[in-house]
Amino acid sequence: MPNSWIHFTQSLYEWLAFLFIWLIALVVVVIVAMYIIDKFQTKHAIRRNYPVVGRFRYFFEHLGGFFRQYFFSMDREELPFNRAQRTWIYKAAKNINSTIAFGSSRDIKKLGYISFVNCPFPSLDKNVEVPKTITVGSRCESPWSTSAFFGISAMSYGAISKPAVQALSYGAAKAGIWLNTGEGGLSPYHLQGNADIIFQIGTANYGVRDSDGNLDDEKLLKIAAYSQVKLFELKLSQGAKPGKGGILPGSKVSKEIAEIRGIPEGHDSISPNRRVDVHDNDSLLEKIHHIRTVTGKPVGFKAVFGSPDWIEELCLLIKSKGDEFAPDFITLDSCDGGSGAAPMTLMDDVGMSIKESLPVLVDTLIKHGLKDQIKVFASGKLVNPADVAWALCVGADFCNSARGFMFSLGCIQALQCHQNTCPTGVTTHNKKLQRGLVAKDKSERVAHYAHNMMHAVGMIAHSCGVDDPRELNKNHARIVIENGKSISIKDY
Repeated sequence: MPNSWIHFTQSLYEWLAFLFIWLIALVVVVIVAMYIIDKFQTKHAIRRNYPVVGRFRYFFEHLGGFFRQYFFSMDREELPFNRAQRTWIYKAAKNINSTIAFGSSRDIKKLGYISFVNCPFPSLDKNVEVPKTITVGSRCESPWSTSAFFGISAMSYGAISKPAVQALSYGAAKAGIWLNTGEGGLSPYHLQGNADIIFQIGTANYGVRDSDGNLDDEKLLKIAAYSQVKLFELKLSQGAKPGKGGILPGSKVSKEIAEIRGIPEGHDSISPNRRVDVHDNDSLLEKIHHIRTVTGKPVGFKAVFGSPDWIEELCLLIKSKGDEFAPDFITLDSCDGGSGAAPMTLMDDVGMSIKESLPVLVDTLIKHGLKDQIKVFASGKLVNPADVAWALCVGADFCNSARGFMFSLGCIQALQCHQNTCPTGVTTHNKKLQRGLVAKDKSERVAHYAHNMMHAVGMIAHSCGVDDPRELNKNHARIVIENGKSISIKDY
């Protein structure tokens, strides 16, 4: 072999080796740069908590659009929230275009599918009005009024993290919506944003309990003295676990959370499965009347219905006792789970769905002439515009969402809410994981989600020919029944 060829081959190998080394060095530099960028950026919790590696989430998410039709489930088959639902929330929270192409992926013949009755002559955009103001507790010393119809449902500090509560508080204030404390008491972080607050009193009376766990009137007065606290909500049951109290693992019960709740640090926080001081409808109305008398603010209760009979009996009792004993509002939750941890059998198999119970509640209140006095909050997987519009059509005055706002904070449905290992920092007290959730940035997404939700529901209302979403009624929605055809929900 000629020497020139040998020298050429050696030179080529040397150059290839040189290029390879430089390529490796370049890759290392790029990875280091990506690591630094990811670690110190504040918009994406996954990338902040898992630098470089977290980028693969977005890469695979992008590829999923190409491969899903061959290998994986379609967008609307994943549970408890499918990809189509979550994608709309993420886009709304980021305030980016939610326009789609090539037609709907919804099965419009599926039993229970809801569609809205568009008007031949929809409302012009220039005639769009700000939703009308609704007043809760008009007979109270301090009634509450708002034009918002979509707000943040109950999530306790402890169940969710400090930065999550802060982001929700600031975001709620920016959007002009309300924030429910959940049963874990009022933390300083709920107050920071200066949003309207619904203080929830759970079965353990966290935050307003005496040393024996009973409701303490002095502590009630102290909570009521905060101008941000607008309403008091007595929790009877919730969608995640009807018939069982709140569950907070001891690993989440820090010194601060223990002080706020009034319980021992580091021990599991297990609320009673019902209020010990409320054992029937009469004691429920007496308790509501007592709290309203002490605080001077509107008081209602939250429950999951197990039977239509109960609300009928409650309304009859209200009429016999007098309107002064009526709750100012009822928050109706759905049986199909919630943001809290719960035994599977309760989350899966107990209670009525909001789709069934909300029409029952509203119709019963109307029947007894109580609908104007008792406002209705609807809660339970109402995370997309069609869900909220349906609830307004049926007669809800307000809609609550917890998991929708968790998604707006960056939740990726990792299903680790009860393990203190949430990768996005929403439901963990691990400081390293919390670092990924920067309250200031996420509060913008909370506000965007709320604004875009109300805007999208407004689009549905205008398509139906009404200027105000609260003017929607049962004539504006249809539901698919067993034969594959749709009927008006007023006839369902």
